[in-house]
Amino acid sequence: MKHFPLLFLRLALIAVNGLSPVLVSAAEPKLIAHFPLADDVQDHSGHGHDGSNHDVKFVTATDGNRAAQFNGKSSWIGLPTGLLPLDGDLTASVRVFVKPTTDDVPGDILSQYDPKTRRGIQWGLHSAHGVTSSQAQFATVEFGIDDGSEPGKWVDHGRLGNAVLIYSLAVHDGSLFAGTCEAGVEQAGRVFRFDGSAWHDLGAPDRCNSVSSLAVYNGELFAAVSRYRLAGSALAESDNPNLGGRVYRWQAPDTWIDCGQLPETEAINGLTVFQGKLYASSMYAPAGFYRYEGGAKWTSCGTPDGKRVEALGVYNGHIYATGYDEGAIYRFDGQSWEHLGVLPKATQTYGFAVSRGQLYVSEWPNAAVYRFEGVQEGTGQWTHVGHLGEERESMPLMVYNGQMYGGSLPTGAVYRFDGGKTWSQIARLDMTPDVKYRRVWSMAVYKGRLFAGTLPAGRVHSVEIGHVATHDSSLSPGWHHLVAVRETGQLKLYVDGRLTGKSQPFAAGLDVSNAQPLLLGSGPRDYFNGQMRDLRLYRGALSAATIEAMQ
Repeated sequence: MKHFPLLFLRLALIAVNGLSPVLVSAAEPKLIAHFPLADDVQDHSGHGHDGSNHDVKFVTATDGNRAAQFNGKSSWIGLPTGLLPLDGDLTASVRVFVKPTTDDVPGDILSQYDPKTRRGIQWGLHSAHGVTSSQAQFATVEFGIDDGSEPGKWVDHGRLGNAVLIYSLAVHDGSLFAGTCEAGVEQAGRVFRFDGSAWHDLGAPDRCNSVSSLAVYNGELFAAVSRYRLAGSALAESDNPNLGGRVYRWQAPDTWIDCGQLPETEAINGLTVFQGKLYASSMYAPAGFYRYEGGAKWTSCGTPDGKRVEALGVYNGHIYATGYDEGAIYRFDGQSWEHLGVLPKATQTYGFAVSRGQLYVSEWPNAAVYRFEGVQEGTGQWTHVGHLGEERESMPLMVYNGQMYGGSLPTGAVYRFDGGKTWSQIARLDMTPDVKYRRVWSMAVYKGRLFAGTLPAGRVHSVEIGHVATHDSSLSPGWHHLVAVRETGQLKLYVDGRLTGKSQPFAAGLDVSNAQPLLLGSGPRDYFNGQMRDLRLYRGALSAATIEAMQ
């Protein structure tokens, strides 16, 4: 057992329990509000900062304790504006329940963020399905602030092997993983692991030219392989004749376990986790969509009217799928498919993101983005939210530190969605000369930074926008204690008492105040889907020892 000075322990208990001390250090954090979330949304600190309940229910959790149940679609709690100090040090502590199976993204914990001025604070769980080809995040954690800053300098993390394409990116177990396409006859698609400072080559799972999709499932990393037809990117076809269509599971440090061949499949476009199962889609004809049954067994789940389903997003009880046979979107409820309409002037659809509680999709050949408004009169309703400049194709969509970003073809650029129909170019990443198409194909959030992979340079780039701390591992099912701390010009994330992520240092006096409401269970990503209890807000930064003592 660790031993601390008596005064320190006394002050720690004061901070945790909100007691009124006889003597308090001037530097000691002050409890602002305490919401047990057992049967109401009242502030139990005695300070009177009661919340307003919007469709949140109270239930007895599996561990026998009471908790607030958020439905992922309409549940949230409004807290008094100005309650959270956005001009200095702060601490937010909460306990959340991660479901063992899910049919939705987990959503936001706490936010007070203005998307028009890009000012404020956001904190939540991050799952990103259908980021063109990959499930880039799965129940990771992100805590960020911004004061309307412009992007910093992009870092070039280099070309991976002989890659012409960074086909897939995914965060797993504290590292960023990248799958490549290598076109040479003696080459093959490989997986590389980035630990924040260096790349580690994990080898080629198969003999074909691409590792086209990555996903975390049951706490392990899975990789899908393909023979990608590079003519689709206006490049010379690969000399590698080997077909793909298999899925592998990574066994550290560099072993790939064969998890079976998808029938009649030479290339896999998407992997995603839905209702506790792993699903995979065929890129080329014949159309195919399969569920993993363990070992090397895959079960066919059919496709909508024989159409190919490609990128696989997850949102509000369904898998959503893009298509290459028409500019349509489809959805799957675990049993059957539903056609959600064809986007105007689109001939292919490419990727998904969930932003501010709604689903967005990208497309070809107009580089437009559309927002899903629900189903009316038997078909999906889609609102056009603008174009990525003069590009032809919008590809990956990713929400990062309060805003949504998209990658493009043919210039290989990154754009930020500024609301309405406005997309602002923030970078051009692939400058390869004398080619028709340059793509930003893949994206992920890791070590507080937005990462992007390109074609045909085969390089990975990253940028920090605002200030962000991330927990770069998937939270396991069950209850977790999460703490977000802003302390003297740095953000810190704690999971179950352990410091797991921190931002780069910044100016200690940075003020991110705004007039937006303070929301529990809603924010820049989605409504929270799951259970919460014991929210505590402090002015000031709790120490690591105090946070550990709260376990």
